[in-house]
Amino acid sequence: MAVDRALAQRAQVHAALGEPVRLAIVDELVLSDRSPVELAARFQLPSNLLAHHLRVLTEAGLVERLTSSGDRRRKYVRLRTHVLDEMAIQPIRRAPRMLFVCSHNSARSQLAAALWTARTGQPSSSAGTRPARRVHPGAVAAARRAGLDIGSAVPQPLREVDGAGQAAQVVTVCDRAHEELAPQPAAWHWSIADPVAIDTDEAFDATVHQLDDRITALTRHEEKPDD
Repeated sequence: MAVDRALAQRAQVHAALGEPVRLAIVDELVLSDRSPVELAARFQLPSNLLAHHLRVLTEAGLVERLTSSGDRRRKYVRLRTHVLDEMAIQPIRRAPRMLFVCSHNSARSQLAAALWTARTGQPSSSAGTRPARRVHPGAVAAARRAGLDIGSAVPQPLREVDGAGQAAQVVTVCDRAHEELAPQPAAWHWSIADPVAIDTDEAFDATVHQLDDRITALTRHEEKPDD
């Protein structure tokens, strides 16, 4: 696997923060610049061990040393906060339309599409590899409890929806559909249990929560689609 420079830098930052004392130093520097003397006293570190930790943090690009504008013999350690921002999951580029797929298109994929549009305001659709005749009443009720309306939705075959001509990011939301389809490296898969198999309000509500958590986590790190 070829690793680009930005990814290698992020890995170095994570490695530097994998030691509890260094993580504690960074937590402290989020709040306040500190002199090495102050850090040594706060964390009860001998000067040589503190110097080691600061060297690791400096090499990872997390901290820098400044000369005091008062007593010019004094140094302060400052956190480079933008480096912490860059540690986050990198923005995910998505297609203008999301296509959620499950085997019957009667619950999970319908709920996922409705949640996506509700949370992002962006278009989405759903389909099934072997669509049922109707959306399951439990899914309709769970959607209603979540403030969504899928009462008029009708299960659609994947071959028709996927061939509509508009590029879509395919997301399978059940294992069976994922395993039925030919491998698609660009597709995503969310392994969500089938609430129809349990057929309780709790099962359908749990599905809504799982899907909502996945969508929230994804859109937190998402680039906006092209106009």
